[in-house]
Amino acid sequence: MIGIRKSTIDELATLLSSGEVSALELVNSCIQVIQSEDKYYNAVAFLNPDAEKIAVELDNERKIGLVRGPLHGIPILIKDNIDTADKMMTSAGSLALNGHTVQKDAHLVDRLRRAGAILLGKTNLSEWANFRSTRSSSGWSSRGGQVRNAYATDKTPGGSSSGSAVAVARGFCAAAIGTETDGSVVGPCSMNSIVGIKPTIGMVSRTGIIPISQSQDTAGPMARTVLDATIILSIISGYDPSDN
Repeated sequence: MIGIRKSTIDELATLLSSGEVSALELVNSCIQVIQSEDKYYNAVAFLNPDAEKIAVELDNERKIGLVRGPLHGIPILIKDNIDTADKMMTSAGSLALNGHTVQKDAHLVDRLRRAGAILLGKTNLSEWANFRSTRSSSGWSSRGGQVRNAYATDKTPGGSSSGSAVAVARGFCAAAIGTETDGSVVGPCSMNSIVGIKPTIGMVSRTGIIPISQSQDTAGPMARTVLDATIILSIISGYDPSDN
């Protein structure tokens, strides 16, 4: 099994480029780890049923010399309040949106796909990104249940992007995307010993993200190293005329 939890994005890209590993092998490695370990952490809401198919397509592109970008063949998880126009739902952790699908990718998802990232699945979160109660439990939702801290399952996993943070910390993916209104990226990253960046508002488009505050919300990268986080940020950042 490939040790993705010990590899940086740059290292994985080098392995893919050299042919030492394929995107399909990376995806299968992540899925195996999730299936064997996530029962203890509940970080992953659901997997993308087309992840392996997408990996094969990206492997075939690489064979003919087409490399989309620095994430070509790299498995990424995203928070379940970010729209994807595929077979995955976008529920924000709520039973009210259970099974809800959309027709258009969020702007940042489109940028990830263009860079060659494989959307492996979506992560559990605090329901409605914690917009429920002043006494709500971080990492809990009616649809997904309670996320557990990556290193101490009896401790808090942090803010609403806890599933993304725990998934990165446990090596379920190369990196993940979270969203923050007030601490929901940097908080769970701190609680699970990984790196998180909350970008300036407007640097990453909010289009296709279930919102709380138009003046505070932003999506950000969550990764094991500063370099990995900046690679992701460089890809998801960009002007979007649909974001006011």
